[in-house]
Amino acid sequence: MIVLKILAAPVMVALSLLAAMVTFLFCVASAVCELGCIVLTLLSLILFIGGQTVGGIVFLVLAFLVSPFGVPAIAEWLVDKLHSARFALRDFIIG
Repeated sequence: MIVLKILAAPVMVALSLLAAMVTFLFCVASAVCELGCIVLTLLSLILFIGGQTVGGIVFLVLAFLVSPFGVPAIAEWLVDKLHSARFALRDFIIG
């Protein structure tokens, strides 16, 4: 069992670094998506006013995808799973 713990230690270090980088990138991408959601919503309103209903609907769908309920929610779920794996590996090594 101690051999498995020794072999798992470098994997945990790599997983910790990966989790830190992914968390930082998620925070930056989340801020960019918030701005993109606002811009896409405004563009869809302009298209609706201009009579381009199909374009307005397309931009509304894109605005939903970059909103906190779309792709960022999936990314947040993946980041949480990465942190869960890191904590599980840490508990295996420590315990």
